[in-house]
Amino acid sequence: MRNLQNQFENRQALVNYVQKLAPWAEGDASEIKGGLSQGLEKLQAIDPINYGNTRNFSDGKITRLSPYVHHGIIDLNQIRNEALRHCSQPEQIIKFVQELAWRDFWQRVAEHHPEWVWKDVEPYKTGFKPQDYAEILPDDITSANTGIACIDWFIEDLINTGYLHNHTRMYIASYIVHFRRIKWQAGAKWFLSHLLDGDEASNNLSWQWVASTFSNKPYIFNLENVDKYFGMQVDMSSEHNAILDASYQQLTELLFPNLVERDRHD
Repeated sequence: MRNLQNQFENRQALVNYVQKLAPWAEGDASEIKGGLSQGLEKLQAIDPINYGNTRNFSDGKITRLSPYVHHGIIDLNQIRNEALRHCSQPEQIIKFVQELAWRDFWQRVAEHHPEWVWKDVEPYKTGFKPQDYAEILPDDITSANTGIACIDWFIEDLINTGYLHNHTRMYIASYIVHFRRIKWQAGAKWFLSHLLDGDEASNNLSWQWVASTFSNKPYIFNLENVDKYFGMQVDMSSEHNAILDASYQQLTELLFPNLVERDRHD
C-alpha cells in the first residue's frame, strides 16, 4: 500500500500534491481551510444571538462550522457550550441551538431507519409518482448552465467551494426535484460528491423534506424570495430568471398540475 505524504511546507504544496493524486479534479482548491486551528477560529467567532434573525440571508451570521463537524474536528457539544458563553441568557440563542439539534436529529433518524437515507420515506405529495421523475441529472445542471442566473450562480458556488449556504441548498434541491422533475436521490448524490460537509443523513433527509417524501408538502420558491435573501449577491433580473418570476400560485399551477386539477374537483 502506498504511503501518502502528510507533512507540507504550506497549503499550496498540499494543493499541488492533491492535484497530482487526482488529476481529474477540475477547478481551484476550495477557500475553506481544514484543521483544528481553523475550526477553533471559526468557533470563537460565532454570533449565536444574531444568528436566529439573519441566518437565511447571504450575509447572515452563519457559522460555516459544518465541514469541521462533519470531519470530527469540532463536535456539537463544543459549539453549544461556546454559544452559551456568547449570551447572558440561553433564551437568546434558542434558534441557534435548535439548528444544532436538527443535525443530531437527522443522525438519529438515519441510525434507527438506515433504509430511509436513500429510499423515499413517504410518497411524493406533488401529484406525481416516483416513475414520473428522471433518474439522472442532465449536464446543464452539473455544469451550471441551466440558463437561470441565480441557480447557475449557486451551483458554481457549490462546485468551486465545496460549500453552500443552507438556504441555497434548498433552492437548488427544489429546482432539481420540482422544476426539472428529477428524483431527489440524483441530486443528493451529486451534492455529496461536492460538499465538504456532505453528511448522508443531513443531506439526504433534507432533500426528502424539500421533495415532500419526508414532509407534508413540497418546498418551492420564487424570484421574489431569492431576491429578499440574496438580491445583493446574484443576478435577480427577470430576464435571466424568467421561470422563477411568478407568484406561488402560478408556480403551483405550473409545477403540480395534477394537484391543482384534483383540488378543482374536490
